Amino acid sequence: MNKKHDLNVRVNEEIDAARVRVVDEDGQIIGIMSAQEALDYAIEQGLDLIEIAPKAEPPVCKVIDLGKYRYEQQKREKQQKKSQHQQHLKEIRFKAATDTHDFDFKTRHAREFLLDGDKVKASVMFRGREIVHSALGIEMLKRFVAALEDVSKIDQEIKMEGSTCSVILSPEKKVPGTKKAGE
Repeated sequence: MNKKHDLNVRVNEEIDAARVRVVDEDGQIIGIMSAQEALDYAIEQGLDLIEIAPKAEPPVCKVIDLGKYRYEQQKREKQQKKSQHQQHLKEIRFKAATDTHDFDFKTRHAREFLLDGDKVKASVMFRGREIVHSALGIEMLKRFVAALEDVSKIDQEIKMEGSTCSVILSPEKKVPGTKKAGE
């Protein structure tokens, strides 16, 4: 039953412990026996002996088909990935002369992004001689941060990077996707 495998577990003859606790396919404990006895039992069943808990005392080995075990592991990993929320960085761009309505519109979008669990980078871009009035851009970002302080925290303070002034906000530690009523 020596098959090629790509898992980070020891299989069949690779198991080097003197005594092992053996579990069958259904999770029922068979008992503690020598590694060779366990391997003979697995071969007798037409299955593989896979070490699933090497740090236990004695190590726990499962009698199961290697292909089935590999499939269960992949299925478990896929389920874990599905339950994780991937955090993205969304960017909102303003210009130095952005009007109040546009500012409010973009702030509402940023609020939605934060409530969905994503980070938001707000930038004010200065073109040409607008850089002389960088204080206006900094004020705009301070208003932006103040408008979103109930759903976010500052990840990176307001700073100038060349001709762009930016701030990064991250969502408060709340359950992603929970929006307040009326929004």
